[in-house]
This record gives sequence, C-alpha cells and structure tokens, in this order.
Amino acid sequence: MWKCPKCGRSFSREGQSHYCGKIETVDEYIASQDEAVKPYLNEVRAVLRAALPEAEERISWSMPTYRKGQNIIHFAASKKHLGLYPGGEATEVFAEKLKDYDTSKGTIRLPYTKPLPKELIAEIAKWCFAQYAK
Repeated sequence: MWKCPKCGRSFSREGQSHYCGKIETVDEYIASQDEAVKPYLNEVRAVLRAALPEAEERISWSMPTYRKGQNIIHFAASKKHLGLYPGGEATEVFAEKLKDYDTSKGTIRLPYTKPLPKELIAEIAKWCFAQYAK
C-alpha cells in the first residue's frame, strides 16, 4: 500500500494518480494534471466551449463538466488517454464515427498518442446539448 503524503489516502499502487483535496474550477483541475496532459485538456476545453456557448462550465463528479439544466458532457485526464463522457446514448449514435477509438457505454477514450478529433468532439457535444439541455 502507498499513502499519499499530501492527502493521506491509501492506494495499492505506488504514486497512484488521484486528486488531493477538492477541485473547485476547471482551471484548478487542468493545473493539477501532468504537464504532458495539459495541452490535450486545454484543447478539448476550447472545443467544448466553442461548441456549447450556452453551457455552464463546472466541476461535477470531480471532472470538468458542461451543464445547462443538467449535465451534458464531461471530460477527464487518465494515464494514457483523455476520457470524454457524453453518456451511453451518444456512444451508440456515433458508434460508426467512433470505430477508431476505444469506447464503452457512455465513455470515449481518446489516446494522447493521436490528435484530438476536434470536429467529432464538437459534433457529439452539440448532439448532447440538443438531447439533454433544459
């Protein structure tokens, strides 16, 4: 077991990536990530802001979230990929366009080794907004 010296939480893996404390803003979330990951996070944030100008940006479920009456779409950094969370229905609707990416119900894994599919992310975000915004 490894114990984080900052927050005291215990993990099975040495140096386990996690959040120490409560992240309040998307800026804080991005600042807390590894330097190599920050450009991807800033890039997807810019795409989502442009695609969802009416949505509120906030932290929900410990990750950046876009909301209008209810949560529309989330994103988060993982060790080897950026996770985009548009919900289960979106991954089904866009299954053909997502065939080159690892997906599961409600999750799209965008590897850091590939350029971000900006147009596809924007298209999915706009579709989610049309479906879920109140």
